[in-house]
Amino acid sequence: MVADSSANFELDAPPGPADVQLPGNAQPSVDVLDAHTPMMQQYLRIKAQHPDVLLFYRMGDFYEMFYEDARRAASLLDIALTTRGQSAGAPIPMAGVPAQSVESYLVRLLRRGESVAICEQVTATGDGGDPSGTGAGKQRGPMERQVVRVVTPGTVTDDALLEQRRETLLAALLIERERAGLAWLELASGRFSVLELDGGTADNTGAIEAELERLRPAELLLAEDQARTLQARGGFAAPGTVVRARAPWQFELASASRLLTDQLGTLDLRGFGVDELPLAIRTAGALLQYVRETQKTALPHIRALRVEERSSALLLDAVTRRNLELDRSLSGDEHATLFAILDRSVTAMGSRALRRWLNAPTRERAVLRERYHAVGALAESRRYESVREALSAIGDLERILARIALRSARPRDLVQLRASLQRLPAVREALGAFDSPLLARLRSGVGTHATERLLLERAIDAEPAHLLRDGGVIAAGYDATLDELRAIATHTDDFLLELERRERARSGIASLKLGYNRVQGFYIEIPRAQAKQVPAEYVRRQTVKSAERFITPELASFEDRVLGARDRSLARERELFEAVLAELIGALPQLQGSAESIASLDALASLAEPAATRGWCEPQLTEEPCVNLEAARHPVVERCIDEPFVPNDLVLHAERRMLVITGPNMGGKSTFMRQVALIAVLAHMGSYVPATRAELGPVDRIFTRIGAADDLAGGRSTFMVEMTETANILHNATASSLVLMDEIGRGTSTFDGLSLAWAVARELAERTRAFTLFATHYFELTALAQELDCVANVHLTAAEHGDALIFLHAVRDGPANRSFGLQVAQLAGVPRAVIAEARRYLARLESDSQRAASAAADGTTSAASAERARRQAELPLTLNADAAPTARAGSPSANSVQDSLRSRLASIDPDALTPRAALDLLYELRGLIGKD
Repeated sequence: MVADSSANFELDAPPGPADVQLPGNAQPSVDVLDAHTPMMQQYLRIKAQHPDVLLFYRMGDFYEMFYEDARRAASLLDIALTTRGQSAGAPIPMAGVPAQSVESYLVRLLRRGESVAICEQVTATGDGGDPSGTGAGKQRGPMERQVVRVVTPGTVTDDALLEQRRETLLAALLIERERAGLAWLELASGRFSVLELDGGTADNTGAIEAELERLRPAELLLAEDQARTLQARGGFAAPGTVVRARAPWQFELASASRLLTDQLGTLDLRGFGVDELPLAIRTAGALLQYVRETQKTALPHIRALRVEERSSALLLDAVTRRNLELDRSLSGDEHATLFAILDRSVTAMGSRALRRWLNAPTRERAVLRERYHAVGALAESRRYESVREALSAIGDLERILARIALRSARPRDLVQLRASLQRLPAVREALGAFDSPLLARLRSGVGTHATERLLLERAIDAEPAHLLRDGGVIAAGYDATLDELRAIATHTDDFLLELERRERARSGIASLKLGYNRVQGFYIEIPRAQAKQVPAEYVRRQTVKSAERFITPELASFEDRVLGARDRSLARERELFEAVLAELIGALPQLQGSAESIASLDALASLAEPAATRGWCEPQLTEEPCVNLEAARHPVVERCIDEPFVPNDLVLHAERRMLVITGPNMGGKSTFMRQVALIAVLAHMGSYVPATRAELGPVDRIFTRIGAADDLAGGRSTFMVEMTETANILHNATASSLVLMDEIGRGTSTFDGLSLAWAVARELAERTRAFTLFATHYFELTALAQELDCVANVHLTAAEHGDALIFLHAVRDGPANRSFGLQVAQLAGVPRAVIAEARRYLARLESDSQRAASAAADGTTSAASAERARRQAELPLTLNADAAPTARAGSPSANSVQDSLRSRLASIDPDALTPRAALDLLYELRGLIGKD
């Protein structure tokens, strides 16, 4: 794709020649793009330095790609693939995108995991996109080009390439023996964090998976050997994460330490609390090395290294995060997430801060109580509204300051920064009357920045051009030299109109007109049919499709004077703009501190709204183990349904640790369990919670086993997925954990599933002693409440009205007495004929079961009916006189069978039984009563 030189080009530079701009609509000749021309040799040299990324090679108004890059880009972007010139006798593939709309193409490539090297035309001063020289007769040929940055999925900073309310993270991971180091950076704000964690062994990667699911980095760096190993094992990066293999030496401790101390301006890393975390240092160093390579500039906005501790966080594994739908919905509806109903932030950086709090709930009780106090103060009389009003005009300071630090800021960024700084006094005033210690600290953190505000008010025009290359960015009166250069070109249009009138009269050519483009400069254009009538002093400058273009000595003199002034004016503007950026970079630490305080304040104001308008209450944190909730609601379901939500209570404490929950499908069991977990998460992010009263003891982790699907890629069935998740809970839950178990054992046969569910429930109740909500359709599990003091039964209520089933959604003590399965099937739209047949078969099963029980009581059952009952009845978990097993003919009497059973049962140590041994025992007991 080659630019048409007859257009008025908009380059990142003043007017001047480009080495491939051709007259009119002409295409380049073969030798222009021959592989041996200087321009193509330059391209091949630069491409050799960036073999693994797409190279966007600036040519006038386009970014061009050649060879394999052209083929890939044409396929990925659905753009035309053409050929130009030759290489080794074959046409050179070529594709390109307009420079003016390059961001839209970059977004599409980044979403596909591609990286792009941006290669610009540069001057000796390195000002991207500024071709040297202007007008006709200037030196042509390949101009200097260089890659000014490499755009990757994890290092984007341009506003158009970023999601406003979600962080774009770059992460690095290193696993060594049983430890792992993890570092992550949001380049668009400069927030740099590290973590060391257990979980480096091949069989114990749950902690790593949980952290990667929490962070969801756009790009993950791994050492080459580990990348190959993880790829062979299937990996554990979150969906959408691009994995990059890096040379192992980039993870060396010594080089990483040097890079970090150089970046942070310190002698060592002790001040950041990371000196005893070698794996964290190594990953942070590898990450920083990658960012330096891609950005090709200083990174002054990265000023600190935050160390996170897993022990101080409420831990949620990857499965639990997905099941609870904190900020990503399983259905794809992003409005049906906890974050969506919480986020009322008026600034993008406040929204991102709120998301960080939600994804990293803290167990630091002092932090939580400060947030509760601040939320309560803001919620009182809806005082958060005045704070929001003050914040509403503040732009995305974090990202603006990052672009200033990277010297990629545009004029609109400085306009937004100026407007934001002008609003800071109003923010400080809005916070003046609060008695909250946290709000007082945030007020102190919001500076006035009068020097920077005055600089921007004086230097930047009230309505500057969108791009610096267009001029008009620096305000009039700020610089006398710039004002003088602008004045020279002020009357250009008047002069050109007068010259055009005179030349028409002198030549007698009425269709003569004056024109200008950035490649050829000023010219006089005459239709080709009248070209022979031009005066003798006209010098041909260019031939286009239907006209000839000329220059005259007078026009050439004017061009030199005006274009020279314009060039110098634009160059002066760039100098002044860079000087403004340099002064702002000097104030970055203070400006970033204000941005962080504003983000936290906006997040707190978001949390204050439901506290004030939805009847949420302040959680009470206790040292005693408990989860006590009154009139608790599901925060998302409550907001998404049109009917009133039915609140429910929950009582768990040291002597009551498990609830076995029964009730009909669609009755609300899963909603009830999830709302408890979401309330715990809300309380640990510093929010009020949807209840009239909430009391929470120490909680270290939340586990969920809710729903499952086949893992086709991993070759695991639904039941295998279910058991893997269950095993993770049994291995890692503690007495301070909150566990949600929904329908364990439903993926296999009735007896196997029931046995497993029984054993898992006992393990959690007796040994782990975690706070557990155990929903099941195995009514036999309700017998646990009679065996174990720490277990209680509750059920979700429903009622029949004629043929209709009404879900009451109320939690009541005791087990359910029916499952209402057929009624739910009818609600789901199962044909009435099928429902009727099911009812008949159900009646037959119940009748057979009753006859078998009656015959067993009388001792008169036949072998055939006993066998049928054996196949159709549910497995009994208790034996009593009212439901005694039936003896076969020729076998011991019923009493002797009961004696044998009692003797065998008395010899059993239930605590020593594995699930398999328990199942074998069941078969043995069946044998004792004559049921092989």
